[in-house]
Amino acid sequence: MTTLLVIAKEPRPGRVKTRLTPPFTPTEAAALAEASLADTLDVVARTPARRRVLVLEGAPGPWLPPGFEVVRQCAGGLDERLAAAFAGCDGPALLIGMDTPQVTPELLTVDFADCDAYFGPAEDGGFWALGLAEPDPSRLRGVPMSTPHTGAAQRARLTGLRVRELPPLRDVDTASDAELVARAAPGGRFAAQLARLTEVVR
Repeated sequence: MTTLLVIAKEPRPGRVKTRLTPPFTPTEAAALAEASLADTLDVVARTPARRRVLVLEGAPGPWLPPGFEVVRQCAGGLDERLAAAFAGCDGPALLIGMDTPQVTPELLTVDFADCDAYFGPAEDGGFWALGLAEPDPSRLRGVPMSTPHTGAAQRARLTGLRVRELPPLRDVDTASDAELVARAAPGGRFAAQLARLTEVVR
């Protein structure tokens, strides 16, 4: 069975989702980040897995459900932190971030029986999911992160592997992203938090 990894930041004002400000304040952006993280962890908790690991920058809070191991992120760039997350696994692993609260257990229920990797492209040119049957940190180290070409660069690192593509999803980076993601998952905490905040704005 697969290890599910979630890489995340503690949702503290001024430290997360800074591209949401403006129109949101740092405190509001952190509230949206917390709702996104809580939705994501809830989905992971409901997905069959060998282990569930939160790879965290910061400290856990009341948003963390039971059943997760918490591992501190290592120092270095995002490529190094992602590589280290995989290095801590001894079998098939699927990694996602905290930015796609519209994800579902069905999307995360992967089978490595006849493939070596899973790749989930993000609509901004990055990627929202990466799965490796044999977690090899070298598949991530040196990949340029947070660029419009990150997804293509990471996908190229999977050359020679049997890869299954997951559907593209939108990351929450901007206010317009937030609106579209909330529409995609209208019953979640993220959509509810966004509705509260935008109602206040109106």
